[in-house]
Amino acid sequence: MTEEMKNSSGGAQRAYARGTSPHASLGGTLRSVSSFAKVVDSEAQKEDTLNPCRKGYIRSHLLAEEGKKIAIIIPFRSFRDEEYFIPKSIFQQAGIRVSTVSNSKGIAIGDEGGEAKVDLLAEELKPEEYDAILFIGGPGALKYLDDAIMHRIAQETLAKGKILGAICVAPAILANAGVLKGINATVWSSSMDKSAVKILKGNGAKYIDKPVVVDGNVITANGPLAASKFAETVTNNL
Repeated sequence: MTEEMKNSSGGAQRAYARGTSPHASLGGTLRSVSSFAKVVDSEAQKEDTLNPCRKGYIRSHLLAEEGKKIAIIIPFRSFRDEEYFIPKSIFQQAGIRVSTVSNSKGIAIGDEGGEAKVDLLAEELKPEEYDAILFIGGPGALKYLDDAIMHRIAQETLAKGKILGAICVAPAILANAGVLKGINATVWSSSMDKSAVKILKGNGAKYIDKPVVVDGNVITANGPLAASKFAETVTNNL
């Protein structure tokens, strides 16, 4: 080995010993970059999860700016209070304009005594003017099972490419309207009463035993406990 090679080799050994070799410097740089990347990624994750409220605030402004509108159809007597008031509140907080529709004008009364001012008669409702049409349940909704006006609204809503939703027993109205054939849907039922499920199946729907079911533009929910999730699902699909 020449003297020059020895000197070079010795220099390298001394450099490694001091931790100042080119490789050691590169390793340090990489470690610094890696640490920095972790910090940036951590901050990005914080920003991403930072504020569901902030995200909701931004989305509500977007929905408001886009002029999103929902029509909620309720029985004039004995609608299910939670299924109307909870979704309506969620929609309004999201900046969505809500119209209340029924088969009579005046003040509709819920099964638990809640009051709702009716903005529009069902016969006046034009689905093309809204982004979603929703049917609310309750004992009074049974009167709509064979109502030709309600059936027309359901049919036209889907024909216009709008979102069609129903909760509690109301999916049975959609089934009788003939719009659930081949569609995954849920509906209210109990151990003692499966009549609404039979209506869905009898009209060709694929019954799914879940709180909320989405199939294309059709969103169904099985009762008051699913009211919040129903409303959030509708909002997210607008």
